Amino acid sequence: MKKGNKIKKIEDNTAAEVEILIHLPAGLSPDKTIDALYAFTSCETSISPLGCVIEDNKPYFVGVTEMLRRSTDNTVQLLKSELEIRLDEFQEQWHFASLERIFIEKRIYRDIEEEETWDGVISAIDRGLQPHIKHLKRAITVEDITRLTEIRIKRISKFDIDKAQQKIDALEDQIAEVKHHLANLIDYAIAFFERLKKEYGEGKERKTEIRIFDDVDATKVIIRNTKLYVNREEGFIGTSLKRDEYVCDCSDIDDIIVFTNDGIMMVTKVDTKTFIGKNIIHVAVFKKKDKRTIYNMIYRDGKGGPSYVKRFAVTSMTRDREYDLTNGNKGSALWYFSANPNGEAEVVTIMLRQVGGIKKLKWDLDFAEVLIKGRASKGNRVTKYAIKRVELKERGVSTLKPRKIWFDDTVQRLNVDDRGELIGEFRGEDRLLIINQSGIVKTIIPELTTHFDSDMIIMEKWIPKKPISAIYYDGEKERYYVKRFIIEHEGKEEDFISDHPDSQLEIVSTDWRPIADVEFTKERGKERRPNMEVDLEEFISVKGITALGNQLTKDKINQINLLDPLPYEAPEEVPADDIEVVDEETIDKEVDGDTEAENKPQSDSSSTDDDDDLEMDDKGQVTLF
Repeated sequence: MKKGNKIKKIEDNTAAEVEILIHLPAGLSPDKTIDALYAFTSCETSISPLGCVIEDNKPYFVGVTEMLRRSTDNTVQLLKSELEIRLDEFQEQWHFASLERIFIEKRIYRDIEEEETWDGVISAIDRGLQPHIKHLKRAITVEDITRLTEIRIKRISKFDIDKAQQKIDALEDQIAEVKHHLANLIDYAIAFFERLKKEYGEGKERKTEIRIFDDVDATKVIIRNTKLYVNREEGFIGTSLKRDEYVCDCSDIDDIIVFTNDGIMMVTKVDTKTFIGKNIIHVAVFKKKDKRTIYNMIYRDGKGGPSYVKRFAVTSMTRDREYDLTNGNKGSALWYFSANPNGEAEVVTIMLRQVGGIKKLKWDLDFAEVLIKGRASKGNRVTKYAIKRVELKERGVSTLKPRKIWFDDTVQRLNVDDRGELIGEFRGEDRLLIINQSGIVKTIIPELTTHFDSDMIIMEKWIPKKPISAIYYDGEKERYYVKRFIIEHEGKEEDFISDHPDSQLEIVSTDWRPIADVEFTKERGKERRPNMEVDLEEFISVKGITALGNQLTKDKINQINLLDPLPYEAPEEVPADDIEVVDEETIDKEVDGDTEAENKPQSDSSSTDDDDDLEMDDKGQVTLF
């Protein structure tokens, strides 16, 4: 682990199986610790295996893929040679079996009784075979005839024509099979490898799990155990200013975003002491590509100039560069500023100075009516008169669209990059419902660093008033029970089946009106009982999560399946007014900003600002997104 990321204890219980326990201090997230192990240690290491083979008496370096391809091609050629040898053997067996049958069935052995020389015997057999060998695959040789003369009289006397024909037919089937394998050599090779695995793979199963690991962002998983301080008046931030105001916890690889009262914004690396500029109004850890943190501000454009309101997100910055959030005129200053992690839009009260004949000295401004633009936009004009002060009247709710979250089964992780199955759209207070096969249910905040158990069977957006229906087998009572319940303690992991070792969850459903099909076991000497359809909504009312439930049946059950649920119109959510935050844009400073803030926000005009496309790496170098 990285320096400062303490682990309480490491316990190695490895014996027949690997078992290493990592004990964490209280309050430390196991999910973030797992990711931190991948980010800061050699827990996961990318390697490039390079094999060396001898080719033409020289070392030849080749990749594993190429080595495997060559090895497989070589195996295919060996299998082909083996099949050709077997085909030749079967054809030879068929050839001699056919000659033997002709020799005995046609009584050709009698033709040699009068012959006195060996050559005469060979010639007599050859003449006797000629009328019957048109169907043979090759010509008869002296070796073939010699083998015929070696057949003993006892075998000739017991020769069975039908059995001989059966042997020939069997050889023909084997020849046809070998020819088929030669014609489909690749399929035969695949079957060969599968047969090897079946015959020799038992007891040698893979112990490790093949899984693609997701990328781990070190800044998101590092433990923030360093305290950041700020001296607002003098303009310093750092980790050594322990006599000044505490801001937040950070790590030594974090970037810090700072705003000053004169409208200057800067991102800088965490250090012991760094000068930013006097009159600091906001300090926080900077999150790259963060489109959900929205900054609301009202500023005066120059000394005695009009005031403007703007909303913006900061998604990319050049480190240690000053960015002017005002219109750039001397004497500009901020009347109001707020940082909103989830795009909240508050209501503020604008109070003007009593100058001349101004009739309206006070009114409310709702930030929800202000369009989110790029940080370089001028904004909408609030007033041309001098503002006395701006006061917060009402804290707002999020104006951002809900965040879409996907689950990638390949890496078993959540993401916002459209990879895998869409789980749903989530606001800040929304939760995920997780149900495991072991009968454990919980609701969690959908964080991208979360790890999930391998026996997870349900993951969906949690609807607090939606009941969960389950049928389970109670190991102690040896009966099946039905229960329906609603989660009452969000964030708490709870068991909803009994803790007996033989208890097991049969089915679980989050449908409003689920239907189950129960198939009974056939008893000896009796007809099988017809399947039973169970409307779980009518079978039992919603009870507490710890309730035993109602007994399903006393009969023995073979299996239980879920059917299509009954129709139900779920109550619709009333959506809030949403604003979509797109990538940060820049606005031409020449755009007319004289539209009053109470009116519709002005449209964006594009201009070029190369800084919006820049990002910092961890060493302070400027890199492109």
